[in-house]
Amino acid sequence: MNALKLYYFFDPLCGWCYASAPALAGLAEAFPDALTLMPSGLFSEENARDISPEWAAYAWRNDQRIEQITGQQFSTAYYNRVLHGDNLRFDSGPTTRAMTLIGTIDPALEHAFLNAAQQVRYIQGLDTANPQVLGLVAETIAAKKGIEIPANQFSAQIADDQQLAKMTKERITLTQHFMQRLNISGVPLLLVSINGQEFLLHGADLYNGPSNLINAIKQIVSSQK
Repeated sequence: MNALKLYYFFDPLCGWCYASAPALAGLAEAFPDALTLMPSGLFSEENARDISPEWAAYAWRNDQRIEQITGQQFSTAYYNRVLHGDNLRFDSGPTTRAMTLIGTIDPALEHAFLNAAQQVRYIQGLDTANPQVLGLVAETIAAKKGIEIPANQFSAQIADDQQLAKMTKERITLTQHFMQRLNISGVPLLLVSINGQEFLLHGADLYNGPSNLINAIKQIVSSQK
């Protein structure tokens, strides 16, 4: 099992990545030392955009399809406050920077932060492109592990820390090089690497909960013995 590596390709604002959140939580618990989160930058930098009425309608249609297929909830609070809020941006850059920052404090907090950010966006209806929202998320999840992260300081670093921005950009570039080598473009995807052999899991493997995904990984591991 020491040779097992799991690379999860995602974007924080990808609805299908939110759909795979339960499976990812299971991975983080079952294989904490093997799992690496790989942010793709799908909706950051030049791929970010204002949330126009047209974009909001498109996103909601897609979200409803995801909910019907996977059962992951998209709340009316999200519909009203995020998709139809005033002058909001569809930009995963702040959340990706926040994940990078919290990972420098404790790598084990990265997955918990991603899950919490998805919950506050899609259930509570808070704007996760807002550094202040992300600061409160970081403060809350860190406190559960006895770690003190001042929300205001964390928020300021997300917004203004150029070294953090550079680290995050390098991380996204690494992910994109990985994806180019594998000839893949969409997310979410899970790359299972065992003894130098690579296997891609996606679609139903990621949307049917943790037990199915963990069993699929164990079968791959067994086949390589």
